[in-house]
Amino acid sequence: MRLISFGSDNHSGVHPLLLKEMVEVNSGFAPSYEQDPWSNELRDHLKVMFKATEVAMVFNGTAANVLCMQLALESYQAVLCSDVAHLTMDECGAPEKIAGIKLYPLKSHQGKISPEQIKEALVRRGDQHHSQIKMVSVTQPTEYGTVYSKEEIRQIKKVCRENDLYLHIDGARLANAALSLDCPLGEVTEEADVLSFGGAKNGLMMGEFVINRNSQLKSGLKFFRKQSLQLPSKTRFLSAPFLKYLKDDLWIDIARQENRMAQRLRQGLETIEGVEITQPTEANAVFCKLPKDVVKKLRKEFFFYVWDEKSFEVRLMTSFSTTSEHVDAFLEAIKKAFS
Repeated sequence: MRLISFGSDNHSGVHPLLLKEMVEVNSGFAPSYEQDPWSNELRDHLKVMFKATEVAMVFNGTAANVLCMQLALESYQAVLCSDVAHLTMDECGAPEKIAGIKLYPLKSHQGKISPEQIKEALVRRGDQHHSQIKMVSVTQPTEYGTVYSKEEIRQIKKVCRENDLYLHIDGARLANAALSLDCPLGEVTEEADVLSFGGAKNGLMMGEFVINRNSQLKSGLKFFRKQSLQLPSKTRFLSAPFLKYLKDDLWIDIARQENRMAQRLRQGLETIEGVEITQPTEANAVFCKLPKDVVKKLRKEFFFYVWDEKSFEVRLMTSFSTTSEHVDAFLEAIKKAFS
């Protein structure tokens, strides 16, 4: 029996319309290594959408983030990020090992870091004994499912501009943030110098993009990608569905469903005595605390992650596959577990 999963939006399959697109390009011949017609059109589309100078597809989000670092930084430079950022918590030291840079995590509030924290962290500049801070990385939406407002991003960018720092946005779930903010994808990232744009968490099989919006960064993104073992071969199978995802505004439908199900889940949890909601729900994640014995009972039918083993704060993620029936069944199971 397959458990209903609230563990991650990675746990869903491929959206049927995107899977169909992969099948439809599976005939005849096409050039490989991003030279096929779909990849060329997708690349041009992304450049316009994000006002980018260069874009490159890679297999996964870790690679996209690391390549962003390589493109912008020297090995003696460092990045400020939140203490819960995927960059520092879930990439197995890849930024340090592969890009050769140092990460300085800042204590976050609801997953976010502030302009004031960034200013306070800018110490020992010019000191040859100290890694030189050159970039700020923010996750949009954050690991807690919260969303930076456009004004919050502008204020962070202002500090970056005043202190000659690059701004990186980790956009693994960028579509969810755009829906939450009710704005186009390109508008969410208009302050970024470089960003990663996710596909796998948003209904695609795989494929993430490195998007360079700053012409002053290093050239040679395609060479960094090849050296990092991240150049896909039969790229039509990744590019064609990605193109449909964007051009047909399927990203809106998927993100709307995910965000809506998260709100339904939160609203239901708020009515159950004994459940403590711990974070705002602004994208497709709900965080709450559940008693250990309740968690144990629920896991017989549902999968989800315990975010904090000490407090038993759990993370509940929704995907395009999540239905109102799934949510309601989960809520009923919680009520039963408490009773």
